[in-house]
Amino acid sequence: MEERQQVAWHQLSSEAVTQVLETDLQDGLKTGEVTQRQQKYGPNRVSARRGTGALKRFLLQFHQPLVYVLLMAAALTAFLGKSVDSSVILGVVLLNAVIGFFQESKAEKAIDALAQMVPVETTVRRDGQKVRIPSSNLVPGDLVLLQAGDRVPADLRLLHAKNLQADESALTGESVPAQKHTESLPAETSLADRRNLVFGGTLVTSGQAEGVVCAIGDQTETGRIATLVSEAAEISTPLTKKIAEFSGVLLWAILGLALVMFGVGLWRGEPAVEVFMAAVALAVAAIPEGLPAAVTITLAIGVARMAKRNAIIRKLPAVETLGSTTVICSDKTGTLTENQMTVRELFAGGVVYQVTGAGYEATGELLLQGQRPNLDEHVALRETLLAGLLCNDSQLLRDKGRLSVHGDPTEAALIVAAQKAGLVREEMNRVLPRRDTIPFESEHMFRATLHQDDQQHLIYKVGAVERLLDRCADALDGRGQLIPLDKEAVHQAVHAMAAKGLRVLAFARRHIPDNGGKLEHETVRSGLTFLGLQGMIDPPRPEAIEAVAVCRGAGIAVKMITGDHLSTARVIAQQVGLAGEDLVAVSGKDLEKLSDAEFEAIAERATVFARVAPDQKYRLVKALQARGHIVAMTGDGVNDAPALRQADIGIAMGITGTDAAKGAADMVLTDDNFASIKAAVEEGRSVFSNLTKFIVWTLPTNVGQALTILLAVLAGITLPILPVQLLWVNMTTAVLLGLTLVFEPRESGIMSLPPRDSKQPILTVPLLMRTGLVSLIMATGATFLFHWVQSAHGQSLSEARTTVVNTIVMTQLLYLFNCRSLNRSMFSVGVFSNPWILRGCAAMLAAQMLFTYAPFMNQLFQTTPIGAQAWLHILAVAGAGYGVVGFEKWVRVRWAQRAGALSAATT
Repeated sequence: MEERQQVAWHQLSSEAVTQVLETDLQDGLKTGEVTQRQQKYGPNRVSARRGTGALKRFLLQFHQPLVYVLLMAAALTAFLGKSVDSSVILGVVLLNAVIGFFQESKAEKAIDALAQMVPVETTVRRDGQKVRIPSSNLVPGDLVLLQAGDRVPADLRLLHAKNLQADESALTGESVPAQKHTESLPAETSLADRRNLVFGGTLVTSGQAEGVVCAIGDQTETGRIATLVSEAAEISTPLTKKIAEFSGVLLWAILGLALVMFGVGLWRGEPAVEVFMAAVALAVAAIPEGLPAAVTITLAIGVARMAKRNAIIRKLPAVETLGSTTVICSDKTGTLTENQMTVRELFAGGVVYQVTGAGYEATGELLLQGQRPNLDEHVALRETLLAGLLCNDSQLLRDKGRLSVHGDPTEAALIVAAQKAGLVREEMNRVLPRRDTIPFESEHMFRATLHQDDQQHLIYKVGAVERLLDRCADALDGRGQLIPLDKEAVHQAVHAMAAKGLRVLAFARRHIPDNGGKLEHETVRSGLTFLGLQGMIDPPRPEAIEAVAVCRGAGIAVKMITGDHLSTARVIAQQVGLAGEDLVAVSGKDLEKLSDAEFEAIAERATVFARVAPDQKYRLVKALQARGHIVAMTGDGVNDAPALRQADIGIAMGITGTDAAKGAADMVLTDDNFASIKAAVEEGRSVFSNLTKFIVWTLPTNVGQALTILLAVLAGITLPILPVQLLWVNMTTAVLLGLTLVFEPRESGIMSLPPRDSKQPILTVPLLMRTGLVSLIMATGATFLFHWVQSAHGQSLSEARTTVVNTIVMTQLLYLFNCRSLNRSMFSVGVFSNPWILRGCAAMLAAQMLFTYAPFMNQLFQTTPIGAQAWLHILAVAGAGYGVVGFEKWVRVRWAQRAGALSAATT
């Protein structure tokens, strides 16, 4: 018992398992032993991880360099008695923190959801009696009894099983229930193939079984996933990384410049208080107060836009992360595929028929060479369909407009195929009422039903080809005549279907005299007539095919990670368009043998990963991240939760997704549609583009103002602009002008660009040069007008400063139109395509009129009304800035076009 956690339970025989667990096969555990084990192992419950408290989450909103800069500015202005200035800055910081707290607080629901998968009660054998107990009271060694409809309470090694099937799709990714048995298996058997085990939280769909508890709580496969989820690190997004880097550089640059300027002023013998005020003015000028609000609002707008496109964001920075994604690791079942088994081909009477449509809706057709066959003329086809329809216990029920299967998905596919051919189940049941049945058993691999057919009985049998074909004495041709069975032709048809990734079932019948309505195994062991084959698959979503193509066209690699079989996964991958004939596919068993370096290499090179365990999915995401990728992971099962949390952005399915997957994800697709990811990527790229536009617009203001003050201090002249005036400029322009950029519509061609390099800074060299150019124009123009209006026109210091403020604002206003597109003219994106720009400009002009001419504003901000001539000079400087940037964009685009043409010509 001491080393039970390291035991490969699937490898041991039933007798060996009971010996290791020290339990009695007949009576189960004694009450005294149960008490001892409960004290030793604790309750059968997945441990909940303590989340971050609300207060700490709120305080963490202030833990970023840019906020430190703002808080420092607020403290300095408060120290100097500028309570209005200090209050404004603190108000901005507090508002950003509140918005971030409510938008970014991520409830830790993944562990809770995993714990909730454990059922309330279960049936066990203790002291020789069957009793119902709370599942939390289970201990290793308990004997548990299972039947159809039960949710497995812990990990069990099966001792007895009859026709047992378990839905393990949420854990392993298998799209059909797993057949279970009690035989021991090789040690290297993967999790999805351990057919002698059932796992906590999975669902028994049919049959009965008895098993011994081999793992409880955190030691179960579900518990191990919970541990992986809790250990997965929170990943910083490209945006948060870049903002943090940018803020850090800005922090030291501001402090350094302020310190240098303070030292220069003292060295020149200027009063310490005046020099200190100038240093404060420089700090306030250089701080982009509107940046945190712009980031939050831009992301919030992205959230709203994505919600309209069926993508719900649970964490704000996830919006932008999608725009930088380089790899999407997608689950297969239910994500790239319909998660609805569908018959695609039939072989009957020596003829191959095609079936159109996908899923459980009977909207397709059954075709032969493009034409719908008459079932009266294709008897073998009709009988093959009828066998699948009647030898069937599953049902299709509509719930909230969506068809779902109650039973086996394979049987549901057979029902839909018959419906597409016009066969009605209720009518066929009246014509051929069922009298008896042999249920499916894993050791026999078939099911059979007995039907009343006039004065005789008719048997239909459905099962694996290798088990059914040898029981057939002849075959039915298309006209309904008995002919010799051509086994070679059947095998060729099976191989052809299997090559397409289809799961193949065989169908047969037999007429017998009325025997009292009893069906025995001996009756179906021989003398059958072969009817045909049906090949089915969980088909890819048509919209997923289009979405994958768009993502690959946008430079995003799409990789399939699934618990399904390698051959099926390879076929689906090719049908979806993940790769061509050179597709590289590996299995979980292959991955187990690789070193870390080899694992990273195959993670980069391969497109399909099949039969992978939950920890391998998690490891694959980490390997891709180690290669520098921004990884998005889609999934819907419990097995996806650790990888969803580890990924840069986890994407869960809203309809079929488990609570565990949704709790670990950053984004949830409300329509379970892979195509919605394409829309989310578009929005993510648009968000980053708009944020870049805001930063490119706001930095020249801060740099230009700082340069203006720096030049004044170095020249030993009066400050051209006061700190309170700087605050006015920074706050009003950021809100009324800058934030209008976040409403910019997506630029055309955004999905034709490759993903943004995560190592590339927010501002590229060309954008930095443009920032410097505009800053220089702004600083030079403002400084020149400051001196010129005083010396040439004899205006007062207050009038000169008012002129400087308006020069900076008007330069920003016209430069705003330059920033609507970083590479093209504003006319190419449409002058009226963003009405918020025009409204913001109108509001800014009105605010400047108040700032310049309203007496209370003159008193508050120490301004003075200015004349028309001053406005002409102001517009001249602003217009020069707009014209120079427009010319710079034109030259750069033309140069890039010529360079591209030259490169193409030399190639």
